[in-house]
Amino acid sequence: MPNIYDSAYDLEKAIRESEEFNNLKVAYEAVMNDASAKQMFENFRDTQMALQEKQMQGQEITEEEVEKARQVVELVQQHQDISKLMEEEQRLNQVINDVSRIITKPLEELYGGQEEVAE
Repeated sequence: MPNIYDSAYDLEKAIRESEEFNNLKVAYEAVMNDASAKQMFENFRDTQMALQEKQMQGQEITEEEVEKARQVVELVQQHQDISKLMEEEQRLNQVINDVSRIITKPLEELYGGQEEVAE
């Protein structure tokens, strides 16, 4: 039986060597090498993290905060390098989500199968 941790490290290596990850890396470096893009991107990330933190703590997000976040998103989407970075991140996240769905399939089958038996 294969060692599950060895398989996980093989998967990590495959992700690092994937086209999606390498495209993300190139896009990230382009943003980090442009001072204005870097500042804009960091502002976007800070805004995103602050809202997520509030949500996780059960705090209500104000209309003002929602509007500020919307403005920040609009601004970063207009920057070509940041927009490219976000697209590449979305592509890699899709791969990771697909892989997650594949590796959780045994649990889905186990618990999904139980529901059918219970009916």
